[in-house]
Amino acid sequence: MTETAALDLATAQQALDSQPFSRLVGARVTAFGDGGATLEIDVREELHQQHGFLHGGVLSYAADNALTFAGGAALGPHVLTGGFSIQYLRPAIGRTLRARAQVVHAGRRQAVVRCDLLMTGEDGSETLCAVAQGTVLPVPAP
Repeated sequence: MTETAALDLATAQQALDSQPFSRLVGARVTAFGDGGATLEIDVREELHQQHGFLHGGVLSYAADNALTFAGGAALGPHVLTGGFSIQYLRPAIGRTLRARAQVVHAGRRQAVVRCDLLMTGEDGSETLCAVAQGTVLPVPAP
């Protein structure tokens, strides 16, 4: 995130929109603040892998950004992902991917963040398909 304005949902979406890849996949921030963030992507055919599941790279992208936005909600707007791991639990099948991240611990030098990756079905039910955990680091303002 590179915005210097107040940290709120509109500013978070503006920061996401400044990323060309985020625009390509159609990502949106639907919740932001209090050490948490939720990112959503509507599933479309171009985002599938050869077996018809949402591609793992899309899940990883969503986890990376949700982790970083949640960390930014705790540490401020100038942050980057220091690293993360992801565990795929089941095939991602559904209409919308929801990456829900929450800060587990934040200090001055880093935040540790967890992200649940859920697929929503036509009926609105959620299925957990992956979990991620990462470290978010503050960086100097540009």
